[in-house]
Amino acid sequence: MRDELLYFSIGKHPAAGYATTPPLIGILSFIIHNSIGYSLFAVRIIPALCSGLMVWMTSYLTKELGGKNYAQILSAFVILISPFVLRTFLLYQPVFIDLLFWTLGLILLVRYVNTNDPKYLIYLGITAGFSMLNKYLIAILFLVILGVIAFTEHRKIYTKKQLYFGFLLGFLIFLPNLVWQVSNGLPVLHHMSELHDTQLVHVDRFSFMIDQFVMPFFASLIIVPGLIYLLINKNLRKYRFIAIIIILIVAILCFLRAKSYYTIGVFPFLIAVGAVWFEQKVKRQVIRYAIIPIFVFLLIPILPITLPVKKADGLVEYFKNLEDKYGINIGRKFEDGTIHSLPQDYADMIGWEELTQVTFKAVRKIDKKDRFFIYCENYGQAGAISIIGKKYGLPDPVCFNDAFRYWIPLSFNPDIEEFIYINDELGDDIVALFESIEIVGSITNKNSREFGTTVYLCKKPRSSFNTFWKERLNELD
Repeated sequence: MRDELLYFSIGKHPAAGYATTPPLIGILSFIIHNSIGYSLFAVRIIPALCSGLMVWMTSYLTKELGGKNYAQILSAFVILISPFVLRTFLLYQPVFIDLLFWTLGLILLVRYVNTNDPKYLIYLGITAGFSMLNKYLIAILFLVILGVIAFTEHRKIYTKKQLYFGFLLGFLIFLPNLVWQVSNGLPVLHHMSELHDTQLVHVDRFSFMIDQFVMPFFASLIIVPGLIYLLINKNLRKYRFIAIIIILIVAILCFLRAKSYYTIGVFPFLIAVGAVWFEQKVKRQVIRYAIIPIFVFLLIPILPITLPVKKADGLVEYFKNLEDKYGINIGRKFEDGTIHSLPQDYADMIGWEELTQVTFKAVRKIDKKDRFFIYCENYGQAGAISIIGKKYGLPDPVCFNDAFRYWIPLSFNPDIEEFIYINDELGDDIVALFESIEIVGSITNKNSREFGTTVYLCKKPRSSFNTFWKERLNELD
């Protein structure tokens, strides 16, 4: 999908930060590029391996919360087949790393409560530093932890030097990205403003809360009673403040009109708590043995919502049947609030290969290979040419969107005489500059989010392209 193409592309330019993401995903991409390569396998293997780590961490957390063998097995299985986990670890995005960091942070908190060993405060600070190199959202977790714990019996952590040493180490780990942000004019603020105006403005708070039960789906059957059990059971009293932390985080994100999935970091802990509740309260073996196949049975009908287990046409038919028969359009609302034939993630997976092939066809028509370049209007198109284009021998594209704008050439030597332009329509400035403009092809799949994106081959500039380019760069500033 387009975001995966972006995150994989930035690995070609390792840096201390990027326009819309901290540097960790770029560093990881750089390592993958130079070890595994640029294939689909290379993109998918790390999230797949990390999903196994996620299962182990959830089972370990269950053990730390007092769960015996059955609870550990139950939580591991539930996290393995939960819809939010299947989707998260399908895609190469910072989200799967973020989920691991949230879970690790809560594991360290529980370990400190269980052992009173201050070394876990150091580990917690280090985790905060590395996690901030992945997604800034996780700062909410650590801030709420520090705020809530001041009103609990664990407030004595504020007297321990290990707390301050740990967060000092975390700050030093995060410092290169902070310096990068400041030196580049704090692009994170522009990104947050743009995100609010274009996406979060469409978030409905009621739908946000409903999604908190929809995302874990059948796991809610143990999450809800597990959370209540944590709040009222005397044996789990020492962990009760973590339940307050989770409730506050969900409330804050709801108030801020955040995207629904921003809360998934708390679900592994809640599943672990739910497994402990189920083990302690449900003693009948027949129910214990039946719960796992019941969850699998509940998963099967909604599996296409979670994973693209069918081809595009089959998925379109599946979602159409959901609407026609049950009046459900779940998952098909895009970030701009509009409803489409497929969920946005699925629509974003279609068309990139076709776009790259058409671009390759255009490149073969270039007469002067040393006097051309490929321009893409958005980062998805640029990512496709950058990553998928590898197997076609395409040069890296130029794009003003997202992180690609940091790699824009200031001029061309020799001057440009031919130009491949990728956009949904021609700009007036391009029409005015080139005498010859040919439509080479476009994305034809109507289910693609990029449907209609066209590849234009532009030749015979009427004036110096460098002069034109300098004017465009001045407008960008």
